[in-house]
Amino acid sequence: MSASKREELVQKALQVFYVHGFHATGMDRLVAETGISKTSMYKHFRTKEDLILATLRLRDEQFRNMVVRRVEELADTPRARLMASFDALIEWMESDAFNSCMFIKASSEYQDASHPIHRFSAEHKRMLRDFMEDLAARAGAEDPAALARQLMMVKEGAIVTAHLQGPDGVGADARTAASILIGAALPS
Repeated sequence: MSASKREELVQKALQVFYVHGFHATGMDRLVAETGISKTSMYKHFRTKEDLILATLRLRDEQFRNMVVRRVEELADTPRARLMASFDALIEWMESDAFNSCMFIKASSEYQDASHPIHRFSAEHKRMLRDFMEDLAARAGAEDPAALARQLMMVKEGAIVTAHLQGPDGVGADARTAASILIGAALPS
């Protein structure tokens, strides 16, 4: 399988796993939905879990790039970018592409904290938190790490709530909570 075929497999598998989950998606479903044979899959990925890790890496790259790009498009100061991160969250949660968070799902299905899939999911969240912490520091927060953790809790709670109950109003509520936290943590 060429590099482009491998990339095509990872891209297609990402969509299948995102919609159907990891344990519920067997190799037969992957073959049916990607059009790539098991033999070809196993040429590049020794196990299904190796393929899952590849899809998570791709999703991480795509998602973080989308978030950073969108935040930078929406705002030009660190404080405004903290708020814009919630606007980007709302856009994503209210889009047809939203099907909860692939990393929350992965860590739920692979609950052992030492498992590579769980560890990579946690790393994804840490990198998003670091992005928020950097914005909080540049905005002048006295404790940027605490503000970043609080904002991430609001975001993660919003994602789970939107997944379980639908997105109506969830993003706006999360944005309001974030505004209060940001207002309390940043100088006027």
